[in-house]
Amino acid sequence: MTTSRTVEYSQTTITELMIPSYANFGGKIHGGILLSLMDKVAYACASKHAGAYVVTVSVDEVNFMQPIEVGELLSLHASINYVGKSSMVVGIKVFAENVMTGSKKHTNTSYFTMVAKDAEGKPTQVPALVLGNEDQVRRCLEAINRKRLKQDFQKEFEMERGKLSQKDSRIWLENERVILVDWA
Repeated sequence: MTTSRTVEYSQTTITELMIPSYANFGGKIHGGILLSLMDKVAYACASKHAGAYVVTVSVDEVNFMQPIEVGELLSLHASINYVGKSSMVVGIKVFAENVMTGSKKHTNTSYFTMVAKDAEGKPTQVPALVLGNEDQVRRCLEAINRKRLKQDFQKEFEMERGKLSQKDSRIWLENERVILVDWA
């Protein structure tokens, strides 16, 4: 197995024309279509870095910043931002281009965590990541920080989850747009 690979080695771009069958009734591209394309580019990038089959284990921060229109060219750019023992964080930046006007817009950024698997389906070690510039170092540090914040949030959420009672939930829901019915 290769012991390390550069970020550039596995960088992947997929470009696809947005066709009418991808659109919702409002003429905008379905979020599910975009998520599928993002998963595809994340797989291509991570499997190239790992030199192995990979699976998606989590997706962080999928924000739909601007709508994507039928007829636009969608380009999804993926790079490995961080590697663990068997996991990789793939940063994905999505741009839509109007081919008639040449205008481009940034529509999404997301982070997919992928895990490499061996022939038996068990996690397998991936090559180390060679960081070659300040931008790559920044992205790696941000991924480490997101990982830490996510772990802290999960611990805190589990602690708080156990504290909620039916009485507490009624208080929390009083000012929300819900209708409470009596339950046993």
